Amino acid sequence: MQVRHILGDKGGNVIGIGPGGTLAEAAKLLAERRIGALVVRDGGGALAGILSERDLVRAMAADGASALNQSVERYLTRDVVTCRLTDTCEALMEMMTTGRFRHLPVLDDHGHLCGLVSIGDVVKSRIAETEREAQDLRVYISATA
Repeated sequence: MQVRHILGDKGGNVIGIGPGGTLAEAAKLLAERRIGALVVRDGGGALAGILSERDLVRAMAADGASALNQSVERYLTRDVVTCRLTDTCEALMEMMTTGRFRHLPVLDDHGHLCGLVSIGDVVKSRIAETEREAQDLRVYISATA
């Protein structure tokens, strides 16, 4: 299964924040939307980074409560690993496991941001695929018996 299929089921809505937003605003957005990461876009709409719950924890550990008043730009992850619509679930699992992160921005064929997938999305997709394969095998076995 490819990333395009995951986004087909999930949708391409990407929740984000500007680099000038505060960590307090980011934390509130993460909590309200019940998500684990925000895409950070620059003034032109290009991907500038990603801010995850882990980034928030690191900011708080480094600077305490005062970090909440600081800009997202100060704490975001700049070297963002991305994926393409044609990447497979297996490739995503490998990237996420090796890189030890849970969210991947998705770029289209032109390099524009078109979605965000989480490890939960990938696992859900793999489970559905496995269940379909098992059902296909049951149908095949019952047809040949």
